[in-house]
Amino acid sequence: MTNEVFYQDEIPGGKHWSMLMRKGTTLHLIDKDGGANVGMLFYNPSNYLERYNAPDTLKCQHTFKLTRGNCLYSDMGRIFCSIIEDTVGWHDTVGGNTTAASVNEKWGERNYQDHRNDWYLNGHDSFLVELAKYGMNERDMAANLNLFSKVAVDDEGNMVFDPDNGDAGDSITLRFEMDTLVVFHTCPHPMNPAAEYPRRAIVYQLGRAEAVAEDDYCRNLRGENQRGFRNTELYNIGCGC
Repeated sequence: MTNEVFYQDEIPGGKHWSMLMRKGTTLHLIDKDGGANVGMLFYNPSNYLERYNAPDTLKCQHTFKLTRGNCLYSDMGRIFCSIIEDTVGWHDTVGGNTTAASVNEKWGERNYQDHRNDWYLNGHDSFLVELAKYGMNERDMAANLNLFSKVAVDDEGNMVFDPDNGDAGDSITLRFEMDTLVVFHTCPHPMNPAAEYPRRAIVYQLGRAEAVAEDDYCRNLRGENQRGFRNTELYNIGCGC
């Protein structure tokens, strides 16, 4: 890693969490046992109407997947965070999220009343629980990304889930370019074909990033990223709307 770590914790599989990441900090995620999925959403904590925009993130970087060098854009053309390290090589941006109905259909129903901490959570409701902590609800949800998961397209145009994409110890590091509310869960990917509800834990580490240099890899991956960094820098000094 290239940054100083000042906090670490573990999130079990099938759980959810959220946190405020400050500009200049990093979030390092580690797939503890292999096969993890981390559904994520991002919001501007000063204006929740500004949120992660999947279409802009993909089209302005000419990509279908996320990996080192890619930036995660808001719907205001600013950059929430950049992927500065990645051992996976492919993170899903189009696969979506599980719901209570899809989990029940695929793995059966296990509710909290009967199964306590062994119940089956889904991504949609997990996001809603975290969003409610900040006064948001279902209308504030956007298209999410799924870290550590791979969804490719075959020759017929069908989306195909790769169950062998992530190995134990794989990791990704996000460097935050502006203050960001991060909402995430460790529920299964909706296309995961596992016979049993997969519970894959992650370890997360919080760190401090080095200053972004003019020759920064993420900043210069695409010309659009240079523009996104400028938009973000203007906002951070109080000159952006």
